[in-house]
Amino acid sequence: MTLTLLGIESSCDDSAAAVVRSDRVILSSVVEGQAALHAPFGGVVPEIAARAHAEKLDGCVERALAEAGIGLRDLDGVAVTSGPGLIGGVLSGVMLARGIAAATGLPLVGVNHLAGHALTPRLTDGLEFPYLMLLVSGGHCQFLMVSGPGSFRRLGGTIDDAPGEAFDKVAKLLALPQPGGPPLEAEALTGQPRFPLPRPLLDRPGCDLSFSGLKTAVLRMRDALIAEHGGLRRQDRADLCASFQAAVAAVLAEKTRRALAESGAPVLAVAGGVAANTVIRTALQGVCDKAGVGFTAPPLRLCTDNAAMIAWAGIEKLQAGLVDPADLTARPRWPLDALAAPMIGSGKKGAKA
Repeated sequence: MTLTLLGIESSCDDSAAAVVRSDRVILSSVVEGQAALHAPFGGVVPEIAARAHAEKLDGCVERALAEAGIGLRDLDGVAVTSGPGLIGGVLSGVMLARGIAAATGLPLVGVNHLAGHALTPRLTDGLEFPYLMLLVSGGHCQFLMVSGPGSFRRLGGTIDDAPGEAFDKVAKLLALPQPGGPPLEAEALTGQPRFPLPRPLLDRPGCDLSFSGLKTAVLRMRDALIAEHGGLRRQDRADLCASFQAAVAAVLAEKTRRALAESGAPVLAVAGGVAANTVIRTALQGVCDKAGVGFTAPPLRLCTDNAAMIAWAGIEKLQAGLVDPADLTARPRWPLDALAAPMIGSGKKGAKA
C-alpha cells in the first residue's frame, strides 16, 4: 500500500510543507525562507521567526497540497517536526499539525528534525540500513550510525559551535553577507590557504569536533593583518576564507575517517547545508574513496531544512506503527541517541541534539 503524507517543518527560520509518497516520490515541496527578516540583526531572532511561522505555515500547506494536486482527505497522515529547535517555531508547526489531524482524523506523527536529515538518503537514494550519517549544518554537527527509522547511535559531535555557525560567525568577522557559508566559499575561490590556522581536537582520540577555537584564531589573524596594513586587504580576506575553509574540511575529513573505521559502515551519507560546500564535499569523497566505502549526499534543496524529509521520516515511522497522541508536544531539545552522554557544549538544560 502506498502512503501519502503531509510534512510540516518550522524548527528554525524556514517555514515548509511538502507532500511525499512512500514510493519515494516528492509530489510537492514548499519552503518560505525568512532571511530578509533576520538580515538586519545578523542572525535568527527567535521571536521574529515564530511570528513569521504563524503567518506563513497555513499558506505553505495550501500551496503544497495544490502543487501535489490533492486534498487533505487524500492523505494517509500528517508528520511534523516536534523538536529540536526554536520552541516558538516548533510549537507553530505542531499546533497546525494537531489541528489538521483533529479535523480530518488522520494519524499524527511527530518527527525529530535530525531524524529527518538522517533518513533523507533513503528518500533520495533508496539507501539501505545501516549507514553512517554526517550531519553538518548551521545548528548541528554529529556522526550518527543509522540502523533503522528510530535507531541512531551517535559516534561523536561538536562540543561547541556547529560548522555552519562557525561559517556564519567568520563571515561576519570578515564583513561578508549572511548567511555566511556561500559568500565565504565564493571569497575563498580567489584565495590561498596560506594562514596556519589550527585543526581543533585532531590531537585527541575519538570523533568529537570543535570549531569555536578556529573561529577565534581567524579573529586574531584578522586583527593582526589590520594592525599590520591599516586595514584588511581584499586578498588577505580571500586567503583567510580559504584558510578557514581548508581547516574545517581537514577536521571533518579526519573525523570522518575515524568514524568510518569505528563503525565499519559501508556507506557515508552527508546532509545539512554545509554539505553543499565543494571543498568539504570533495574532502569527504576522498576519505570514502580511500576507505573503499560508498558516498552519497542528497541534492542541496533536501540538504537544507525542508518538509519533504519530515514527511518521509513520518512515512518510515507510520510504516513501523509509530503514531503520536493528539496532544503531541513541542520539544526544544531532543537527542536522537538518548543513551549517549550529553555533549560538553550542550548547556545547562541538557543536550539539544
